[in-house]
Amino acid sequence: MSQKPQGDCGDICPEWGCRNKDEYRGVWVVGEVDENGLSEASLQMLTPARKVASKLGTKITGVLIGHNVKGLADQFMEYGADDVIVVDDERFKEYVPNVFGEAVVELVKKYKPEMIFIAGTMRGRELAPFIANHLRSGITADCTDFDVDEKTRDVFQIRPPFGAVLLAYIRTPNRRPQLATARPNVFPLPPRDPSRAGKGEIIEEKVEHVPVPKSRLVSRKVVPRTEAPIEKAEIVVGGGKGLGSAEGFKMLEELAKEIGAVVGGSRKAVDLGWIPHERQIGQTGKSIKSVIYMAVGISGAAQHMFGVREAEVVVAINNDPSAPILSQADYGVVADYREVIPNLIKLVREIKDRLAKGEPIDL
Repeated sequence: MSQKPQGDCGDICPEWGCRNKDEYRGVWVVGEVDENGLSEASLQMLTPARKVASKLGTKITGVLIGHNVKGLADQFMEYGADDVIVVDDERFKEYVPNVFGEAVVELVKKYKPEMIFIAGTMRGRELAPFIANHLRSGITADCTDFDVDEKTRDVFQIRPPFGAVLLAYIRTPNRRPQLATARPNVFPLPPRDPSRAGKGEIIEEKVEHVPVPKSRLVSRKVVPRTEAPIEKAEIVVGGGKGLGSAEGFKMLEELAKEIGAVVGGSRKAVDLGWIPHERQIGQTGKSIKSVIYMAVGISGAAQHMFGVREAEVVVAINNDPSAPILSQADYGVVADYREVIPNLIKLVREIKDRLAKGEPIDL
């Protein structure tokens, strides 16, 4: 029996019309391919995809679009995809939002998945809304969890709105497919199982309508990394507005060099131009999973703490005893960072020097 929509969808939005939800089945994960192959952020989306697919009693299909990408299908399967749709075409050699977006739209119209997961990377955050707009489908960005209403097959797309002080459960009762993004590192990378390679079907597709690109790649420059990406670092030192100026970050960089850390910052520090956006920590920046996170001059707003909730140990240094972060940190130091950090650097150097000489250390 066809499921009745919740409310008259024609009255809710006459321009969009109604869709029979029973025609849509399956969970998709759209893969993002870079110079290193399938991005880890894409593979992480297989974790929530598996949770949703299991509750819906359906399978996961990976979607690969690009040039010379068929060889990545086995990797998709090893991390959890049951089948993989591959569009391998020289016209998709360079990523262009409208070109890739139209390709996904064409595939969706043919196969009709009920749920699509896309990693919330720089690419994913522009690709996902493009797809949703063309399909007239619902989309929720920056999800932190998912659940399923097994009676209606609606997916609860869970995210923290309003400064991350509560959780919103968003559902799309009248439209399909449902789309959602999640930021890198919000979900863990599923375990790799090489025995899954080749077990599923690799479906090779041709996209008939490839639009004229609205942009053109003029040149590309690879910026060499001298340190680990902040989301991969084991030790992170973060600075906030409480540092007083960009000069304060020089002190943090000096400490980071001594302890093998990466320096990040709060949104306020980024807005002030003290640190690049790519090193912003928080709800609108990066999520970190470091062993140690040292927050210096950061008040601890909910948006910032959202980005460090996976850190194992949080150490806060702040001269304001009422700063919210002090009540959330594992260790708190109420003091001026300009006194604490130089002494910490000195102590680390002394310890390293004694270790190099083989001398005992009494802490």
